[in-house]
Amino acid sequence: MRQMTLSPALFRRLFLGLSLLLASLAASAAPERSPEQMIRDSIDELMGQIEGRKDYYASNMDELEALVDDSLDDIADFRYIGASVMGRYFQNATPQQRSRFVNVFRQTLIDTYSKGLVTFDYRELRVLDSQRPPRHEDQASVAMEVEAMDGSVYPVSYTLRQSDGEWKVVNVIVNGINLGLTFRNQFDQAMRDHGRDFDAVIANWSPEIAAEELEEGSNT
Repeated sequence: MRQMTLSPALFRRLFLGLSLLLASLAASAAPERSPEQMIRDSIDELMGQIEGRKDYYASNMDELEALVDDSLDDIADFRYIGASVMGRYFQNATPQQRSRFVNVFRQTLIDTYSKGLVTFDYRELRVLDSQRPPRHEDQASVAMEVEAMDGSVYPVSYTLRQSDGEWKVVNVIVNGINLGLTFRNQFDQAMRDHGRDFDAVIANWSPEIAAEELEEGSNT
């Protein structure tokens, strides 16, 4: 698999609706609401929060990052994601190293999402009417499309799992690129580059994905 590398253009294209959507997902993901309905409701809420305020947030990134931080805390299962990204190395890491990596990984997402919110111009976000039935009761996927101003359409698929009666996002596939798998491959490569030194990998963690990779999509 080719190593993907995060360019400044990523903030305009990479997370697309993902950047916008995750920043607005509400904490009230009640069990009676389906994952699809949760995503639809969140998009509606997003429109009221962000529309017409990009310039303000661009000049007040601290406020935007705080908003994103609170939102991600509510809807993303970071412990699950962190363990998945660490992959086969998870068992050998100390509890302190696991916790530190989760915090570092979370901060990289907050920074990326916040910049994406004020740099990406979109025409429409739409959750697809036809959704695949879940394989398991505690797992679900929600498919949507993001239409850019130039007419380009990017498919986005959210993977969610139910824990303690709440749905949490655990992975996202953007235009065919599995972000969870990509980050796991990068963590594995970083461990090889740093001689399996967890502390060095965590200290230098800076996941990257090239914008051209996202636009072309990936079948790997």
